[in-house]
Amino acid sequence: MRVVNLASGSDGNLTYIETDNSKILLDMGLSCTETTKRLELLNVSPGDIDAILVTHQHSDHIKGLDVFSSKYNVPIYSHREIWDGLDEKLNKVSLRNRKAFDGDFEFKDLTIMPFEVPHDVKCFAFSFLNDGRKVSVMTDLGHVNDVILSKIEHSQLVYLEANYDKQMLMNGDKYPLTLKRRIAGPRGHLSNDDSASVAKFLTQTGTRQIVLSHVSKENNTPSLAYEYICEKLYQEGIEEGKGVKIDVASPRPGAIFKLK
Repeated sequence: MRVVNLASGSDGNLTYIETDNSKILLDMGLSCTETTKRLELLNVSPGDIDAILVTHQHSDHIKGLDVFSSKYNVPIYSHREIWDGLDEKLNKVSLRNRKAFDGDFEFKDLTIMPFEVPHDVKCFAFSFLNDGRKVSVMTDLGHVNDVILSKIEHSQLVYLEANYDKQMLMNGDKYPLTLKRRIAGPRGHLSNDDSASVAKFLTQTGTRQIVLSHVSKENNTPSLAYEYICEKLYQEGIEEGKGVKIDVASPRPGAIFKLK
């Protein structure tokens, strides 16, 4: 498998996943033009994309979907309940390219395992399985429970939300209190503290690469998220770089991971 995050954050989210027989995108929070440019960095033509999966209907995850799907005749897959909110936003997507799922499904040489996560709209995270290799992408959720953890355990690579630092969020003056409470609530986003707890669990179940994702540009920084979570892990006897590697996703294309 070849996996790369091409954009992460409130300005747009886009992840590319490739196997021997599949080329798919998870979300498309960039314009069609910008998505095409970033795919070209991987020597991938937009016409090569087999499918686009959608986590939820927020604009930073679907901005370019309508134009890209209609222009390149690419099917869009989302949970049947999410289509209730997508239909009115994707006017150009043909009916034949509107695909609904309701549980795990097979797509070419991939097993795709969606699972619902708590957010302020209906939202799903995903695990992808190919020839014994597992990748999970989990952003936009307010809290984690045992069911969610069971879905991502034994993943070699995990894109994990680390959206905000609690002090930065509460002390900042750009967001009203109602928005701060929504972000920090059980259906908002994951804090650095929450992300550190999940990272600890992942390292104990075999994950060797974690990419901290959806880092807020207002209420966090890449260096703060990285240093804070690494320190929390170190306190638990887990040293970054020894057994587990931690990176931070950004609005720009990130590292290419090849799972063998």
